[in-house]
Amino acid sequence: MLPFIRSDLAQFTAYKPHPSSDTADSVPIQFDRLDTNESPYDLPPELKEKLAWTYQQVIETNRYPDGGHETLKDAIAEYVNESATLSLSNTDANISIGNGSDELIRSLLIATCLGGEGSVLVANPTFSMYGILAQTLGIPVVAVGRNETNFEIDLKAAQSAIKKTQNPPIRVVFVVHPNSPTANSLTAAELGWLRSLSEHILVVIDEAYFEFSQTTLVGELAQHPNWVILRTFSKAFRLASLRVGYCVAHPEAIAILEKVRLPYNLPSFSIAAALVALQNRTLLLESIPQTLSERAKLIEILSQQPELQITASAANFIYIRLKPNGFNSQDTVLKTFHQKLRTLGTLVRHISGGLRITVGTIEENARTLNRVQAALANLEF
Repeated sequence: MLPFIRSDLAQFTAYKPHPSSDTADSVPIQFDRLDTNESPYDLPPELKEKLAWTYQQVIETNRYPDGGHETLKDAIAEYVNESATLSLSNTDANISIGNGSDELIRSLLIATCLGGEGSVLVANPTFSMYGILAQTLGIPVVAVGRNETNFEIDLKAAQSAIKKTQNPPIRVVFVVHPNSPTANSLTAAELGWLRSLSEHILVVIDEAYFEFSQTTLVGELAQHPNWVILRTFSKAFRLASLRVGYCVAHPEAIAILEKVRLPYNLPSFSIAAALVALQNRTLLLESIPQTLSERAKLIEILSQQPELQITASAANFIYIRLKPNGFNSQDTVLKTFHQKLRTLGTLVRHISGGLRITVGTIEENARTLNRVQAALANLEF
């Protein structure tokens, strides 16, 4: 390594943008790309035309974008209140916008744990970027496990970790609602635990898949100034390529995030696209019922495969595992299964002892079912 680089960075592996691909290049279009939880639907042509007009007639590329995001914050606050059936509980003072949720996660870590002031707690398996971003900042990560049947957080281990971790103490707890890759929502016990945590601990609740679960904790923010809720435009709103995420929190927490946020962090075109998406949310979210119907179909049919173990899902993806047997290494068989699906043309995510499969279009899902059956028929259990 170069002599001026932090020594601990040598141990890290960079995040791979396309985990089921052989390279970091764009994935060829002949694959059904069901490995990154994107929407399978592009923006409708009329919205693309509107954005093209905005780019040509309104956006001045020689000018910096709106650095305060005021118009977009107002639109997000309206949507957040609507989605939680609240009446003017959240305003632009409760909103911070990031270049994807990743930027917001990083800002939260900078604002809480940097300089040896805190550690973070995660329950694996979960979204890997919490741990990756913390480690790149030199922040210790404390990991606990989950119940192997329903993936509920090991709350006893989590509470013990908070009690025992003192140098530095746990300052941030990350949870996903519903979790990725396992697709389960927070249980009553988990929610009770989060509500019981000290106000000295920041609780980050990632609702990236809210539009599919229709379960939100936004309504509880007023009672919990130590809670932050993350959301994204990358999933249901179909804007993964434009990198727009946002968080909802107490105004004082938002004020701190605004201090550490990079100036002009969101390009003008991304701001325009997010506004168009919100203005046309009824149209864009019309695809949700079909996604949920297709999800139910995938779960029903795949559950009939005697080799597979399927868990309930509250997201736009499903998580499958191989049922235990005493003959071959499960991980070796799973790896072969994953590779066979890729060879047949479907990319899925091999993660934490299972396969995470995004719910695609009707046609993609039909091909996925056929390919899963074909791949299983050729596996040696």
